Amino acid sequence: MSTAGAPPATAVRYAIDPKGSTFTVRAFATGMLSALAHSPTIAIPDFAGEVSFASGTVEDASVRLLAQAASLAVTDDISNKDRQEIERRMHDEVLEAGGFPEIIYDCPRASAVQKTGEGVYSVSLNGALTLHGVMRNQAVAARVTLKGDLLRAAGEVSVRLSDFEIRPVSAAGGTIKLKDELKLSFDIAARKQE
Repeated sequence: MSTAGAPPATAVRYAIDPKGSTFTVRAFATGMLSALAHSPTIAIPDFAGEVSFASGTVEDASVRLLAQAASLAVTDDISNKDRQEIERRMHDEVLEAGGFPEIIYDCPRASAVQKTGEGVYSVSLNGALTLHGVMRNQAVAARVTLKGDLLRAAGEVSVRLSDFEIRPVSAAGGTIKLKDELKLSFDIAARKQE
């Protein structure tokens, strides 16, 4: 079958809507006094990005996401004093947000796409995550739903701090530490751009 004379494929872009999206990080306490420690849930409120389909189909999806490290905020019900201390340590000592202000995920093409229902897809990405000035390959699996002009992508991924040269976080003389592994959960909404 000839494609001569067929109209060229049209790229489709979806801009991520941070207000309609949630992006959280969960850290877990370990160590001798971990039962008394806090395993914080952290929101990432300041992020932007886009999902693109170069030929208009999900099979050639690309993703670019940019978050501001200094925007990360503890969402748990804790005292103001504890919240301020955790956020200060996270921004200054862990992420070193002054020197590494951006967290970037860039995937130029989905590695696998499987249609699981009408407008519903299981998508595997293998992009580059830049965190704390270090870039590493990061696999991400997402459930993507397309409905009209709205795209939703949800999933969860684990990230090891040591992979990004982030030193272990501890308190109380080392008897309370955070585990090396963090869980990132996302439910991202994006709107089709004209």
